[in-house]
Amino acid sequence: MAKHVLAIGIEPGNADYSAFPQLTPEHVRSYIEAQLLRLRGLGFEVTSCLIDLDATAEAAVTAALRDERFDCIVIGAGLREPKERLLLFEKVLNLVHRLAPEAAICFNTTPADTVEAVQRWVEP
Repeated sequence: MAKHVLAIGIEPGNADYSAFPQLTPEHVRSYIEAQLLRLRGLGFEVTSCLIDLDATAEAAVTAALRDERFDCIVIGAGLREPKERLLLFEKVLNLVHRLAPEAAICFNTTPADTVEAVQRWVEP
C-alpha cells in the first residue's frame, strides 16, 4: 500500500513575494505541481492543502486531516517565514500534531524540494 502524503502550503496567490521578486504565483504553482507529480511518480499518494492567510486556514487543515490518514505531512516554507506568520505556523503544526499524531512531519525549504523533504521520512 502506497504511503499517503499531505502537502500543506500557502495558496500562491496569497503569498508575499517582496523578498523573492523573481517568483510569481504562477512560478510557485508550477513548482508545487511538479513536486506533487514527482511524488506521485515515485509511488506516493498525495493530497494538496493550499491555505489562505486568514481564519479559513485552520478549517482547511482540519478538514484535510480528518478526511484521510497520512503517513507524512510536509509543511511548506511559506508558512514558516516571514516571522509575521509564526502564529499561523504554530496553529497548523499543532493541528497536525493533534489530528495526525502518527504521521511523520517534514519541512521543505522551497517549493522545489518537497520530494526530498518527504523522502527523508517515508518511502512509497
